[in-house]
Amino acid sequence: MSSRREEKERLRAERLAAQQHDQSSAKRRLIAGYFVAGVLAVAVLAGLVVVIMNGGGDDGGGETGAGCDDENAHVQPLSGVTDGIECDDREGTTPPTIQIGDLKESAKAAGCQLRLDLPDEGNTHFTDVSKGDQPGAYETVPPTSGDHYAGNAEDGAGAFADGAFAERPPTARVVHSMEHGRVEIHYDPELPEEEQLAIKGVFDEDPDGMLLFPDGEAPYAPDERADYAVAVTAWRQLVTCPAYNEAVLDVIRNFRDTYRGNAPEAVPISV
Repeated sequence: MSSRREEKERLRAERLAAQQHDQSSAKRRLIAGYFVAGVLAVAVLAGLVVVIMNGGGDDGGGETGAGCDDENAHVQPLSGVTDGIECDDREGTTPPTIQIGDLKESAKAAGCQLRLDLPDEGNTHFTDVSKGDQPGAYETVPPTSGDHYAGNAEDGAGAFADGAFAERPPTARVVHSMEHGRVEIHYDPELPEEEQLAIKGVFDEDPDGMLLFPDGEAPYAPDERADYAVAVTAWRQLVTCPAYNEAVLDVIRNFRDTYRGNAPEAVPISV
């Protein structure tokens, strides 16, 4: 009898131990479930905060200016800054096949003036961006070299970004861009829309390392209003065209292919 009783007590003890183990396991699983749910909730909340903070980032209100469509403006923020200047997101007209592939010949046909291998006006950096638009800052209109803006702790860059813009950028920044091998297309904002879009189309076909913007005045040379319909600049290289005609499109392409990337500082043109 005593052995049977002992056996019952042993089995009962085993059952109790098993029940306690199961209850402890269930409790641990429940606590773990609460922990995982809490982590997921925090992650979701953090994601919502990021979305809210970045909301409206695509409306162009930041570095690339208001209403900017990067697919058409080809703005490359990594190449420089934009100072909040609005980009030109118009779709350019598909350009015709190039007719004259030589720069000098195309300039002659278009009635443009080439001024090549101009004197180097220096490349000292300064920290007041407005200095580049002060009288006497540069010898040529538009500039092709000279002292320029170096940047500061806030923007971290002196050069202006590659891309098409609807406003004239600070002169001291675009001079810095040319030092980085950029080619810049300047056009008179009073040109008819059709002609502006033809020029934009040439920019669109190969925009790497290029800037395009309206430029009808020269604040750094107040006695010399820009007397060109179209001008193209690179470091120490300049072509000005007093009137627009279709041959000017060949001039832009030939100038681009000759001088893009040819400057004192070899900054990659595709960023």
